[in-house]
Amino acid sequence: MSTASSAPTSTKPPRWARKSTLILATAVLALVVFGTTTQTWIEVQLDPTGASNSNLHVQGSKAATAVTALALVALAGGLAASIAGKIARWIIAAIIALTAVGIILAAITVLGDPLGAAQGSIAAATGISGGQANVAATAFPIIAVCAGVLLAVCAVLLPFAGRHWKSRTKYDAAARKQGNEPVDEIDSWDRLSRGEDPT
Repeated sequence: MSTASSAPTSTKPPRWARKSTLILATAVLALVVFGTTTQTWIEVQLDPTGASNSNLHVQGSKAATAVTALALVALAGGLAASIAGKIARWIIAAIIALTAVGIILAAITVLGDPLGAAQGSIAAATGISGGQANVAATAFPIIAVCAGVLLAVCAVLLPFAGRHWKSRTKYDAAARKQGNEPVDEIDSWDRLSRGEDPT
């Protein structure tokens, strides 16, 4: 009687759960949010009568100062998740989720009260606090809200996707060195950082 020997098979994780996909998505979304803060969030016409063409462009970093810092925290968290363990990934996911909520709330506040968000910039430009002006929000706060929502989705997926990720141990490194397991993009970076040639 002959018994068929079956080699151990490793199932590939779904596309959404791949480390490279999720980490890259988190980093890109955080950079999108950060990028919006360098753009004009509020257009201000200082002379409501329109007699003079005195316009003020308020950047997102001034209209919602917290968004810039929150985007950088989300970016750092996404990058840290690529090398974190199981418990650390849950903590990082919670941090990214909180930053996403903060980004969404800050951007919605600007959309709901653009004049209030622009008061600091108006006071700096005119020397008068509490002045009236015609204001209009641009599309960039909306982009920040959308990116914040997707960032929250990434945070929710992160702990569950991490179950499909292989842990980084010396045994894993030895197996990959012998060519027993496929090498992904993050593996290549890890081996380069150790001074090895991934090719």
